Amino acid sequence: MHKMENQVPRRVANTIMNALKGGVVPRIGLEYITVGRTREIDAILHDIDIVQDGGASFRFIVGKYGAGKSFLLQTIRNYATAKGFVVMDADLSPERRFAGTKGQGLATYKELVRNVSVKSKPDGGALPLVLERWISGIQSAVAQECEPGSSEFDALVEKRIYRVTGELEGMVNGFEFARALTAYHRAYREDDALTKSNVLRWFRGEYATRKDAKADLGINWIVTDETWYDFLKILAAFMVGAGYSGTLVMVDELVNIFKIPNSISRQNNYEKLLTMYNDALQGKAQHIGFLMGCTPQCVEDRYKGIFSYEALRSRLTEGHFSGDGRTDLTAPIIRLEMLSQEELYVLIEKLRDIHAQLYDYEPVLHHDDLVYFLTVEYNRVGADTHITPREIIRDFIELVGILHQNPETSIQAVLGSNSFEMAKGGLTDEDVHSEFAEFEL
Repeated sequence: MHKMENQVPRRVANTIMNALKGGVVPRIGLEYITVGRTREIDAILHDIDIVQDGGASFRFIVGKYGAGKSFLLQTIRNYATAKGFVVMDADLSPERRFAGTKGQGLATYKELVRNVSVKSKPDGGALPLVLERWISGIQSAVAQECEPGSSEFDALVEKRIYRVTGELEGMVNGFEFARALTAYHRAYREDDALTKSNVLRWFRGEYATRKDAKADLGINWIVTDETWYDFLKILAAFMVGAGYSGTLVMVDELVNIFKIPNSISRQNNYEKLLTMYNDALQGKAQHIGFLMGCTPQCVEDRYKGIFSYEALRSRLTEGHFSGDGRTDLTAPIIRLEMLSQEELYVLIEKLRDIHAQLYDYEPVLHHDDLVYFLTVEYNRVGADTHITPREIIRDFIELVGILHQNPETSIQAVLGSNSFEMAKGGLTDEDVHSEFAEFEL
């Protein structure tokens, strides 16, 4: 049986195949299929180090649909949680924006908090775990000094709790946040499940009115469309007090702001985006990094895109020396180029091996077959401008699936017996082999 250099766990291999076949990015196993993007990943990991040191960062990840934007974000997400970060992510939609008149900003906040992830709970919903870890961590530290269960123990725990909450009280709305943390600790100590649940509802922005929050928790304040971003900054500050390295906020599909038909509403969203950008770069936010995923048109369109908002355009426009293959990866915009044919060759080779391992068979596609497949893909009409890694990956997984389930079928029968000659566009076999020579098996 053919063996991969790095054996992929069966569950992970199955997740990778199912996700990629469906056109989505798997949440696990990316380390087995990542190719290229080394410079981009290194640049963002440098940002993560800055956040861990108490700073802030802000980046736009710009790429066409299917170019690997979501893949890169997911890869960074996995790196960050492994490094002890809290990651919050959300996709914008018509119902979720940065600002709106119908609760769209609050809806984005709710989605971010719902998707709080940490290393031990990477699929979201980790806020209760974060709070429990914070309290149990304080209790463990105090237990080194005195006997658990004693009045002295409880007093010391309370003192440590107030030390963390006291540091938050100086922030905007920090006093209310500190009161909620204190209420959660008391409910935890007294095993009061209802109060714990209400505090979590408050953190998640689920209280509709101040009156309800005051009745349940004695807190005369709630997260709203206007205050959600300030609250996010407090949450990030708390995460460090709870023992995490920092917070990474990932927002994809900014194209939904570009699509807003009302110009005033669009400008309001870009104004909120500018606030977040300025806070990160001017030191008004700490221990928090932002990654925003969008398409080139969403950024560059001068009528509806980010560049239609002059204050953002002037900050984000590249200097005179970028271009012609030269990129500044310290700039706020990271533009994703399409993967090269060589990188895609390595990727489909990995996918071939994972599929063979998952279904326990010897791979039937060899070097010439992989070159054949890629050449056919790249020589479709319009492929030079429209084909994306996502499409190639989906086609390839379909191909290996068909060949495995129909062992009597050849790759020529699937792709067309004459397609190889046509696809080569006049290239000789020697030309094709030399183009991929470094990948000879």
